Amino acid sequence: MDNKVYENEPEHRFELDLPDSSTALIYYRVDDKGRLVLFHTDVPTAFAGLGIGSQLAAGAFDRIRYSGRKVILRCAFLQTYVRDHPEYSETVVG
Repeated sequence: MDNKVYENEPEHRFELDLPDSSTALIYYRVDDKGRLVLFHTDVPTAFAGLGIGSQLAAGAFDRIRYSGRKVILRCAFLQTYVRDHPEYSETVVG
């Protein structure tokens, strides 16, 4: 599990702190069945194209898998990430 990515449950997001003190984020909500609906990934422009989004996604999916939760993907970036990393597909239910 990537210890650099952590879950900020009160804010409903996964976070990855970056060297310039900014933060990359995956936002979610919890549906009525307790599943995480991942709806937006935000990487600061200064870090675009450097693999930060993929590092954040891997860390978030590792934490989700470890906790036994399931996700619904509403974020195009994360849909593509899971398509390219099928090892996380067992966490996806929609």
